Amino acid sequence: MIDIRKLKELVRLMVENDLVEIDLHDQQEQVTLKRPNTLTPPAVVHHTAPTAFMAAAAPAMSAAPAASAAPVSDPNAGLIPIASPMVGTLYQSAGPDKPPFIIVGSTVGPESVVCLVEAMKIFNEIKSGVSGTVERILIRSGDAVEFGQALFMVRPS
Repeated sequence: MIDIRKLKELVRLMVENDLVEIDLHDQQEQVTLKRPNTLTPPAVVHHTAPTAFMAAAAPAMSAAPAASAAPVSDPNAGLIPIASPMVGTLYQSAGPDKPPFIIVGSTVGPESVVCLVEAMKIFNEIKSGVSGTVERILIRSGDAVEFGQALFMVRPS
């Protein structure tokens, strides 16, 4: 029987460190704690909006007449970002000799694992949270990622 004080301490550590899952086991006990990923990616909007704003503002500043300026299209238009829910090191596969979880063109569902983020020696599975097709991969395996940083761009289905 697991000690309730140990469980409370594990839950406290999860909350303090924004962890989504902890899986501990030894020869006598195994404990898996999961909590819903309550982190929403509002910061991701800031990653795509400045690009669109700056691209739209650039033709207005040019010396050419506005009527002859070609419309600027946002390469991220219609795409949904998958953001990192935590700070850590990103891994695109489960191991160095394993294939990546996703590649450009992969179809994902809300529960599809797209990568791992290592934080404090714990590997956290990052799920897409959306359904669609992966259009762009914005990071490389081994890169440090920040909270809210866009990792992948998905065209919703």
